[in-house]
Amino acid sequence: MTTPLQSLITAGTKLWLDSIDPELVKVNRAMGATGATSNPIIISKLLGTHRFDDQIAKFAAEGLDDEGLAWKMTDLLVSQAQEVFLPVWVSTKGNDGCVSFELDPLLEDKGCKLSVEEKAARYIELGKKWAHGHQNRMIKVPATPGGLAALEELCAAGITLNCTLIFSERQYLEARAAIWRGAQRRKSLENFKSVYSIFVSRLDVYTEQHVPTLSAEAQGMVGIVNAKRLCILNKKFWADKNLPLQQEIIFASTGTKKPTDLPYKYVAAFAGSDIETNPPETNDATQKSGQVFTKQVDVLPAKAILDEIDAKVNMKHLEETLMSEGLEKFADPFKGLLKTIGEIRSKLAK
Repeated sequence: MTTPLQSLITAGTKLWLDSIDPELVKVNRAMGATGATSNPIIISKLLGTHRFDDQIAKFAAEGLDDEGLAWKMTDLLVSQAQEVFLPVWVSTKGNDGCVSFELDPLLEDKGCKLSVEEKAARYIELGKKWAHGHQNRMIKVPATPGGLAALEELCAAGITLNCTLIFSERQYLEARAAIWRGAQRRKSLENFKSVYSIFVSRLDVYTEQHVPTLSAEAQGMVGIVNAKRLCILNKKFWADKNLPLQQEIIFASTGTKKPTDLPYKYVAAFAGSDIETNPPETNDATQKSGQVFTKQVDVLPAKAILDEIDAKVNMKHLEETLMSEGLEKFADPFKGLLKTIGEIRSKLAK
């Protein structure tokens, strides 16, 4: 009997897990997941379970400070997830089976005094460092001024990229243009792979707060419409490039925020192509839903709803607001991760 997640995959979706918890990676791999993403929130929660205290103690004995420990543990956990998905990467010749590794979020902290150029240089340095020696590691760079300025050079260096924190068409177009410039500087496009993480549910939270005049039919649809439109743009751009590997959209932030929403609302909406990176609880709820998913990724709402969204939603304000909030959610969790490591270190020292 076909499970709901199997029907999603059969429809054409690459199912990824928004976690690198070793236990959840194994469970979700068995359910059909073929890749994973990570971030400091995920790492902090994992280390907070104290399941990895022995490993932290070993690294601490090497003389690493809290930040060094954070990156050492991130590298270890991402590498372990990569091992699980490596057979997928091999069998698809690099088109699937990757695990994302997020670069230093503190570069986007409000307290960071570096210029855009200095941030870009740091992203390039770190991207090359953490990508080195890894076949199926995808380096995650935010669509901020500093991050966008680093993409061309990182791509030219042969690094597989996941441009994240994308809310708008402007960000997507800038990221895509930079990555394609970098790709064209490579000696070969054989291993060129890029993905663009479009955040979804946060847009619907934004419209509830900032655009309460949207009709019931349009409210809760802005994230879906925005991501589907960007997916259409993405397919059109790459269609005539004749590349060996797919350049794809990652539908991110797919966990529902409203209790009244079905937990698989976004899963169903984007079924049919590209990549969905879902939180573990979303995959669990989807698997228990009994649903059969069919291709919906290219189906947009009625023209009247699209016209209403276009007339009422100021995408410039939306991007500015969500980027401001997003950068806090980007940097603050890493500070939390450092705090968690400090607490574990203190406990182990007693």
